[in-house]
Amino acid sequence: MKPHPARDLLVLAALWGASFLFMRVTVPEFGPLPMAALRVAGAAALLVPLLHLQGKLSSLRTHWRALLVVGLTNSALPFALFGYASLHVTAGLAAIFNAATPLFGATIAWLWLGEALGAWRIVGLAIGFIGVAGMAWVRTDGAGASAPTLAIAACLAAPVLYGLSASITRRHLASAPPMAVAAGSQLGAALVLAVPAALNWPSTTPGASAWLHLAALAVLCTGLAYVLYFRLIAQAGPAYAMTVTYLLPAFAIGWGAIFLREAVTWPMLAGCAVILLGTALATGMLPRR
Repeated sequence: MKPHPARDLLVLAALWGASFLFMRVTVPEFGPLPMAALRVAGAAALLVPLLHLQGKLSSLRTHWRALLVVGLTNSALPFALFGYASLHVTAGLAAIFNAATPLFGATIAWLWLGEALGAWRIVGLAIGFIGVAGMAWVRTDGAGASAPTLAIAACLAAPVLYGLSASITRRHLASAPPMAVAAGSQLGAALVLAVPAALNWPSTTPGASAWLHLAALAVLCTGLAYVLYFRLIAQAGPAYAMTVTYLLPAFAIGWGAIFLREAVTWPMLAGCAVILLGTALATGMLPRR
């Protein structure tokens, strides 16, 4: 299919938004660690052959140490954390916390890489963190009940890891082909999670429906999504690709409301708006004078 940036952006947001829905229905049967392990293993099974077809498989050997670290920080741990959180919070709420990833990424890049922060970026970071803190304080699961503190902590730790992974990638994998980073990180995450997943394998065999949902999570929401993401970067640039952050929560909230009948509350919508406003300012996506 011929690349089209706007279409790819919408499909990518829909796929990544759906990943929170699929976690909600697969984790109760598989558990967080087996779900995360099977997700990255399925994505690696799709991406590594594609990397071979591009003739860039040797990049995995060249950058294997950094790819292993990125696999841990960008996939293995965040997927397991969001998997645990999905047992207690709605798909929409988890996606709202995930939208704070650029905020943590900008902060870590400033602290570690010395990336300059202008006045507007600082204002955006402050607004975004206020939104995140407010969501954590309210602790609503979208149905009026309070979410467990550990689930909220998991939702906050995952985007911190995503932000850390972005700086690691910029510092140690700048010369690696983007598809090699995607394939190698998923393969590395699968290796890291293999033993923990085996030790926590469910005593009851998951049903056929759970396996189908997990296959969709691995192949569509992870493997195919990475292909679209890096194609989008190549076609329209990284700044354009980052706008998927703004669309993802809307899709996740919509999927959860349609298929799981998850309630959408005003605190969720208000928190989402504040976080996205701060993210837009901090990343320079929002036009300003």
